[in-house]
Amino acid sequence: QVQLVESGGGLVQPGGSLTLSCAASGSIFSINNMAWYRQAPGKQRELVAHITSSGSTSYADSVKARFTISRDKAKATVSLQMNSLNPEDTAVYYCMVSSTSGPYWGQGIPVTVSS
Repeated sequence: QVQLVESGGGLVQPGGSLTLSCAASGSIFSINNMAWYRQAPGKQRELVAHITSSGSTSYADSVKARFTISRDKAKATVSLQMNSLNPEDTAVYYCMVSSTSGPYWGQGIPVTVSS
């Protein structure tokens, strides 16, 4: 079992920056890949950024060059640095990890981009 706790969300003005963090606990040795998803009101959950156990990253086209995912394997954390935020980035953001015992999700943290 892996438990995930997200932090760092909140309200930010357009053009601003925010960093989300996700701390894993429990069977962290079983974690492979880590990712951030988001779900905007009335929309399906979508993959935002993904990072493998070896550090390879991938991003949704809508966030490329604005968001950066990183992880600290020793601390079992994954972060999402979000720059140049716009109202379309408003959503609940979820941390997800894949492990040998299956995928695990965080509880979600809201991000609101508004003036």
